[in-house]
Amino acid sequence: MTRTASQFLGVPGTVLAALLTAAVAGAGADRRRREQALLRTRGLRPRQVAALAGAEAAVVGVVGGLLGVGIAALAGRAAFGTASFGASTASTLAWSAVALFLGPTVAATAVLLTAVRDLRLGTVTAARREVGRARSPRWMRFGLDFALLAVSLLVFRAASGNQYALVLAPEGVPSISVSYWAFLGPCLLWLGGALLLWRLAHLFLAHGRRLLSLLARPLTGTLAPTTAASMSRRRRPMARAIVLLALALSFAASTAVFNATYRQQAEVDARLSNGADVTVTQSPGAGVSPSAAAGLRLPGVRHVEPLQHRFAYVGADLQDLYGVRPATIVGATSLQDAYFGGTARSLMARLAARPDALLVSEETVKDFRLAPGDTVNLRLQDGRTHALRTVPFHYAGIVKEFPTAPKDSFLVANADYVARSTGDDSVGAFLLDTGGAHQNATAAALRHRLGTTATVTDLTQTRSTVGSSLTSVDLAGLTRIELGFAVLLAAASGGIVLALGLAERRRTFALATVLGARRRQLRGLVLTEAVVPMTGGLAGGTLIGWSLSKMLVTVLTGVFDPPPATIAVPWAYLLLTALVTIAALTAAALNAARHSSRPPVEELREL
Repeated sequence: MTRTASQFLGVPGTVLAALLTAAVAGAGADRRRREQALLRTRGLRPRQVAALAGAEAAVVGVVGGLLGVGIAALAGRAAFGTASFGASTASTLAWSAVALFLGPTVAATAVLLTAVRDLRLGTVTAARREVGRARSPRWMRFGLDFALLAVSLLVFRAASGNQYALVLAPEGVPSISVSYWAFLGPCLLWLGGALLLWRLAHLFLAHGRRLLSLLARPLTGTLAPTTAASMSRRRRPMARAIVLLALALSFAASTAVFNATYRQQAEVDARLSNGADVTVTQSPGAGVSPSAAAGLRLPGVRHVEPLQHRFAYVGADLQDLYGVRPATIVGATSLQDAYFGGTARSLMARLAARPDALLVSEETVKDFRLAPGDTVNLRLQDGRTHALRTVPFHYAGIVKEFPTAPKDSFLVANADYVARSTGDDSVGAFLLDTGGAHQNATAAALRHRLGTTATVTDLTQTRSTVGSSLTSVDLAGLTRIELGFAVLLAAASGGIVLALGLAERRRTFALATVLGARRRQLRGLVLTEAVVPMTGGLAGGTLIGWSLSKMLVTVLTGVFDPPPATIAVPWAYLLLTALVTIAALTAAALNAARHSSRPPVEELREL
């Protein structure tokens, strides 16, 4: 699971980092193109210009790769206590080599290939032109976004019925059988949603000048039509900024939701295995009465719930039988609706209304072709004669999971009916509710009091020992790195890209000042160009992140044992990510607004 989670949650971050690098390089593409045209007019051959671009790409790629590997080593030491993230030396060297290869590759793609393309297809006159015709990307004309979303939905529908499968190895160790193609659905949704957002932003900026002008008027005054026209003309870089911000935010949101749901289900799994905050399991044949619960009410214990545990024959199949008190079991332990073929309270109400009602596993329902109300004869041991006797029950519903129950088939019935039918009311375990506090202290006090007559386990102990697919993996360090990386990517995607884009337009602001624009209007123009990508990125990132989180948790339902009833939303982290992103965008906009008020002669001289 660790390898799978790191691969899936790490690959989008790598892709996003590469896109951010390309966007940073693309922010200065127009300036770089004009500089290369100037070099060509002064006598440099295209090969020499390409060599300079290659040198720039090599320096950026190598230095960036070395810095990335160094920062990763520091992060690994901080999170895991070792720079190798706990991996072997060979694996660490291999991944470092991959990172050092990808750095120059991304830089060469973003800088060198663009320069070579301009040298081959462009002219000096075209390269020095300030205003060009903004054309729609080719993928938009072919409808690539709609195709990706359609394929994503098809893969999702197919994968949701063929998820991760928990299998049991011969040694009894749970392992994960991975269907990697199921990851294709969320990946295509992420990319298709981004392209669809690009299309919508492109269309809005191209055809929404009137609305843009109305929105910009409070900040720019009479310069509102010019501001709207400027954003419409620059719709391609603005759409790119919106999409990049939305991708970063959706990556942060989906990663945080998956990790929060993972931790939530790890807690549920531990509680399901232990049964309650503290569980007192009686020795087989001890014959402890439910009245013994009074002796377990220590200070801090809110409730003690007796739970019967017997063995019953269903035909020739021997299964565990749990006798419960329907009126109190729901409040005594964590019974989720996902444990049953219905709601927990409704099925417990059936057991209370009809004492001979019986909850069985899905496997038993299929094996015996049971229908609601069918009679199920169980052979139970009589408490007086110790012989097996047939006790009739009626099938009332399906149970998938139950506190302290095994993973395979088992039965749940009304404890009073089982006691009357067998003449034995002995309890198999007592579930103690401490309100989630003082679990260790309560368990230690009970061990001292009961000695060897019973086994006492607490939830804290079970968290560290349970061997399920969830709790056997400690993702705390990996989670901190991923979520921290996601916040930084979101802030960088908004702040750095906006700052570089506005810095490239200093000439435009200086010329606007020469033509009579006032400082207030220039500041309004800068702030408007910051508000539009901020609003579009936040809205698009929220929608894509919500859709991606729902799909991701649904596709990986088999990873969670038991499956989550609802996804866990880390509101504090999401709010922090949004605030950091808004702060980065605001800082970039304010800095550009401050520079826009510089004397135009001084600004043009520097340019």
